[in-house]
Amino acid sequence: MDNQKVKMNGINRRQFIQATAGVAITAGLGLAPLSANASNHSWSKGQSKNSDEKFWNKIKKEFVLDKRTTYMNTGTTGSMPQSVLEQYEKNNETVAKYPWDMDERFGSWPYVSQMVETIAPGIGAYSSEIVLSRNTTDGMCTILNGLQFEEGDVILTTHHEHVAATSPLNVVKQRYGVEVVEVQLPVYTGSESVTEEDYLDAFRAALNQYSQVRLITFSHITYKTGTRLPAKKICQLAKQYAIPTLIDGAHSLGMLALDLHDIDCDFYAASGHKWQCGAGATGILYVRDNAQRLSEYWSDRVNPFWPINSSLSEVTAYGLQTQLQYVGNDNYPAKQALTDSCALWDEIGREYIEQRILNLSSLCKQLLKEALPDAYIFSPDETELSSGITSFNPFELTDNERLIEFRDRLRNEYGYTIRTTDFKLYKDDTEDSHALRISTHIYNDQDDVVGLVKSIKELYLEMV
Repeated sequence: MDNQKVKMNGINRRQFIQATAGVAITAGLGLAPLSANASNHSWSKGQSKNSDEKFWNKIKKEFVLDKRTTYMNTGTTGSMPQSVLEQYEKNNETVAKYPWDMDERFGSWPYVSQMVETIAPGIGAYSSEIVLSRNTTDGMCTILNGLQFEEGDVILTTHHEHVAATSPLNVVKQRYGVEVVEVQLPVYTGSESVTEEDYLDAFRAALNQYSQVRLITFSHITYKTGTRLPAKKICQLAKQYAIPTLIDGAHSLGMLALDLHDIDCDFYAASGHKWQCGAGATGILYVRDNAQRLSEYWSDRVNPFWPINSSLSEVTAYGLQTQLQYVGNDNYPAKQALTDSCALWDEIGREYIEQRILNLSSLCKQLLKEALPDAYIFSPDETELSSGITSFNPFELTDNERLIEFRDRLRNEYGYTIRTTDFKLYKDDTEDSHALRISTHIYNDQDDVVGLVKSIKELYLEMV
């Protein structure tokens, strides 16, 4: 069945337009120039508040996604904008033609200096603090396996972490005798409210219970439910106990207007291929101030951090950033594509992108509640806890087979691509709960959201 593009009912359309009316592109709209690698865009002319939807429609046309379907699974992977894709292909051709010096396309060794200088200001960091990694997993493993843990140390994490964290955490647990403690996160189910303070209380209780905590690591946005944790406040709490923080930011880069200095974490690992819409196998690893605070907090360790994922681990003269950056021959066209995508986001305005994504997500949650009043909706709609991810389940929580059938039929019969996910409502649960997960991004619009929810309700009534 073809995509069902339907009109919003009056109240929801008015509410959405009122919510997005303030998303006007910069005054006079002299947008910051793109990097030299990206193309000029027809939409980079001035736009007024009244033409906001026209602007976002032009943005949507910058993506080459298959028009026969509606893609709403950015939480798994995004799509490169056409200008970024075109330059990526040109750079790959350059490397193929000139493999020795790449026609000096990427500057001097280690070839990423201009890239990090382009990226860093847009996410509230210094260029000396940014390492271009392969993905979030690469960044998480680099930090967790590089820290000098000892037997008896405690690591606090949560019961809703991705395997990018749980796998290396298990390695250090087995390797060093570290105790990994999962903090029970409050889980929103659509009926009970949750607040930032609820999450802080959960971490605070664990810190008061365990005296040997040496690291706190958590997801900025949990991939399981789409809940945005109060990262800055958790980091403030950690500082009170002199404990470093490592954040899994797989779903925040490209979705949120990040300011890493303001969050004040010690390490932040993020994906380049998801919401940031860069090339695959790209990511960003933030190391605050050359990890100086780690040396302060871990002053009892002779060498608290080892740059194990490096071809220069023994060459300290280069500094930690270069040590972590240089892993031998690298995919520089992919890293440049990430850089170009970041420059594009900066040109549009990251604060506008965040508001657009959250407005679409809020609309999605509102319409789902109206269409499926008895469904579980696990993604909070409170501003400070919301994200571009909406997880829900209209069936039994443990019935994964039905959700898989629902997901596949929604794609094959209605043309909407979403995914399934699973998690434990409580960390001691013996069975997983399951959910469907929707991602709303800047290549989606309100008609996509309305059509999706209409199709979800229609399919639900057929399968119930």
